[in-house]
Amino acid sequence: MKMLINNYLNTYRGIAKEIWFLSFVTFINRAGAMVIPFLSLYLTDQKDFTLPQVGWIMTFYGFGSLFGNFIGGKLTDIIGYYKTIVLSLFIGGIGFIAIQFLDSFSSLCIGMFFLMLAVDTYRPAVFVAADAYSINNNVTRNIGLIRLAINLGFSIGPVIGGILIARASYESIFWVDGITCMIASLLLVLLLKPKKSEKKEVSIVHVKEGISPYANPAFLLFFVVMVINAIAFVQYFSTVPIYYKQIHGLSEDTIGSILFLNGIMIVFLEMPLIAWVERLGMTKITATILGIVFLAISFIILNFSDLFGTLIIGMVLMTIGEMIGSPFSNALALDMAPKGRKGSYMGLYSMSFSISHIIGHNAGMNAIHSFGFEMTWYGMFILLGFAAIIIMYLPKLINKII
Repeated sequence: MKMLINNYLNTYRGIAKEIWFLSFVTFINRAGAMVIPFLSLYLTDQKDFTLPQVGWIMTFYGFGSLFGNFIGGKLTDIIGYYKTIVLSLFIGGIGFIAIQFLDSFSSLCIGMFFLMLAVDTYRPAVFVAADAYSINNNVTRNIGLIRLAINLGFSIGPVIGGILIARASYESIFWVDGITCMIASLLLVLLLKPKKSEKKEVSIVHVKEGISPYANPAFLLFFVVMVINAIAFVQYFSTVPIYYKQIHGLSEDTIGSILFLNGIMIVFLEMPLIAWVERLGMTKITATILGIVFLAISFIILNFSDLFGTLIIGMVLMTIGEMIGSPFSNALALDMAPKGRKGSYMGLYSMSFSISHIIGHNAGMNAIHSFGFEMTWYGMFILLGFAAIIIMYLPKLINKII
């Protein structure tokens, strides 16, 4: 038992204190992130929008995320990751508080766009920070620790959110989310100082060096695969909660508990899993493919049985896929980025998730509306299988560029 604990703790050794500070701030931020997993339920139950209308609101959510990631990548290369993260957290906090006061379909579309524009400038910046504070090329573990903080907070957030909704109101989660975002920005200023060499990294001369991500065929193929993967993944935070409620009759607090399983698995298992995969000598591309395969299986298994346990198995499989695929795909994107272009590359990488919000939620809602849940889950399985096949061509493209 002692050896097991020591092996687990060893996965955290050698990580810079700045990454620990950034992870702590990220945890505070994500612990308040209880709006997103309940957003589709809030829009259908409290605002009485139809599923297609919710799909369109989530599409504007995705457009805001898309432009936020693009701007975040540019800002990171110009003003640095530190200022970009602080601005994103503070302005995003204000946005979460304000969004609850919007009632009409058009105002929510516009409000969601600007909210996510502010919130998702954070993504490229935090990935670049993970690389900037890397020691002995441990960027994958840096990303793993930041993801652990995200998921620890995100596992607690839905549980708290479900309790707040059941005991108080939906409006309370907007206040908590907004306030925690602003607290996170303040803690970042107090706990973390930018790396001294950052100014040199983001100089205009360096930004012009290297191939643009938009002219890199290998990275563009990788980007397409990440879009497909993310389109399926975001279903777990929009259509799948509706599936839990409408087909299985689960309450919001039970749904929050299932999402808690995702987060708590990542907290305890992701870092050891990353270390184990690295010891196996598995390439980042292979690990990314494996993550896609597990996600695909998590959807198909939902059609096998109506038992509650099937939902748990599906969540476990999705989480395994996320734990393997996400940190290694992040690290792969950083590996493919030339010096001085990391902000732009991570901006485009993060935009894959934004595009998934634009396409995924809307497509998922309308697919369920037209074909039902069962056919939608089969569709996700086939889509992910296609992604796993085409990414196998990535090494050939990389070798051509080199």
